[in-house]
Amino acid sequence: MTTSRTAPTSRPIPVGLTLCSDGLVRPDWASNDLLMREYYDSEWGLPVHDEAGVFERLVLEGFQAGLSWRTVLAKRDALRAAFASFSPDRVAAFTQADVERILCDPGVIRNRRKIEAAISNARATVTMRGSSDSSRAPTHLGELVWTYRPKQDPFPRSQDEVPTQLPESVALAKELKDRNFRFVGPTTMLALMSAIGIVNTDIVGTYRRPS
Repeated sequence: MTTSRTAPTSRPIPVGLTLCSDGLVRPDWASNDLLMREYYDSEWGLPVHDEAGVFERLVLEGFQAGLSWRTVLAKRDALRAAFASFSPDRVAAFTQADVERILCDPGVIRNRRKIEAAISNARATVTMRGSSDSSRAPTHLGELVWTYRPKQDPFPRSQDEVPTQLPESVALAKELKDRNFRFVGPTTMLALMSAIGIVNTDIVGTYRRPS
């Protein structure tokens, strides 16, 4: 059963949301930390279609596995520098020497498997181009992920109702794995889909999703 908290204004606030000091209701995860709040206000859930933009966010979601998103955001600039501004072509050309270089960088998340996966995913991204056998098939990573947009968004009324997977994220994860992408499980793919506007998983009642 969905419960709710009461804001100072006596307006019911669903569990998982916070009335912030500026008078706006945000998810708990974006309510206190300024870096997370700025990300929610200015980037999370806004549509990203281009190949490089989707590749960057796919890599970042992969780096988040087992960590907090706040940790990834704090290291995002360092990761951009280490991974050539997330250019799929440039990262696809990385060698073992680049893996060792990144592992020596204190500003990034120094996990060998995740670093190697980012390089592997860049190569898979480049391979996708021109590989379709139909004029209607997706021609790059950005187009592919958007083909998995659900016909209807979920409408969670509390944190407990926010999904961790959807049939579409399961299907996207399977296709990407078939295309040799790594760190692309169904939960990670739903996080990606939510972050780039493919699906709206915001709790109903935030200032961005008031109803």
